[in-house]
Amino acid sequence: MRQRGGWARMALGLVLAANLSAAIPYVLDPAAYASAFELGGAPGAAMVRGLGILFLMWNVTYLPVIVDPFRQRALFGIVLAQQVIGLAGESWILASLPPGHAVLAASGLRFLAFDTAGLMLLLAAFLGTRQPAA
Repeated sequence: MRQRGGWARMALGLVLAANLSAAIPYVLDPAAYASAFELGGAPGAAMVRGLGILFLMWNVTYLPVIVDPFRQRALFGIVLAQQVIGLAGESWILASLPPGHAVLAASGLRFLAFDTAGLMLLLAAFLGTRQPAA
């Protein structure tokens, strides 16, 4: 069981680190990323910084699960639900883009790939930390 917990912590930590690798730059240097969302100027920087802050808020739930993925099952389920909601929302946004937004579509595809990989890791960790049936 200890080995499964270690693997789950590593998977959760990898997804958290990947999420933070997007969140922190968005918060600290939002203007550098605004063009990927077809935004610019102060409104674009504010929007990207806000997105970074939302990423930070979303990832707070990972910390207690990393500490004890066995005892934090409900919170682990919430982490999975957040990932599924994010992936579904990104898919919907991408599918609803009208033609002519290649830069925005490319950004959306990167998020989809990133979050699909994260969901697979999280799901494997969740399943790997199930308690054996009594």
